[in-house]
Amino acid sequence: MGGYLMLKKTITYTDFNGEEVKEDFFFHLSKAELVELEMSHDGGLSAAMQRIVDTDDRAAIIQEFKKIILLSYGKKSSDGRRFIKNAAMREEFESTEAYSTLFMELVTVTDSAIEFMNGIIPAGMAEEAAEVVTPTPEPRTLTVAQASELGISGAELTNKIVSGEIVIADE
Repeated sequence: MGGYLMLKKTITYTDFNGEEVKEDFFFHLSKAELVELEMSHDGGLSAAMQRIVDTDDRAAIIQEFKKIILLSYGKKSSDGRRFIKNAAMREEFESTEAYSTLFMELVTVTDSAIEFMNGIIPAGMAEEAAEVVTPTPEPRTLTVAQASELGISGAELTNKIVSGEIVIADE
């Protein structure tokens, strides 16, 4: 199986019969799903998550984690060729205390959230998906006078030059 393809998360929870249960659950995002997630957010998922964190929008953070947990949940086929996901499976998982336990862990323990995200997205895949969604734009060539006319301040102009967004042309 290997940790590269999916995240195996062992969750201990109390079921609705009052029994303590220790069960393995599996999570994975394919490249296609990751690209869809990236494209569904202005500037990509990472940028959207950073904006949410910066504005301390806790409701938005909770919604994103719920979406990502449920989107990534599934079961590996017996032959190992497919990772099966569907609405019925997500609904079934969401109605368990295992989901609730995992959800609470991810929204309250930063290291667990980071580990989960790193586990469901194979190494290098996030960067590759971001490149598909947000190709590097060609730098804009301006003179200092044109930048000034556009109202770009000195500090902002410096940042745009350093980032490669703007190239200064000879006057």
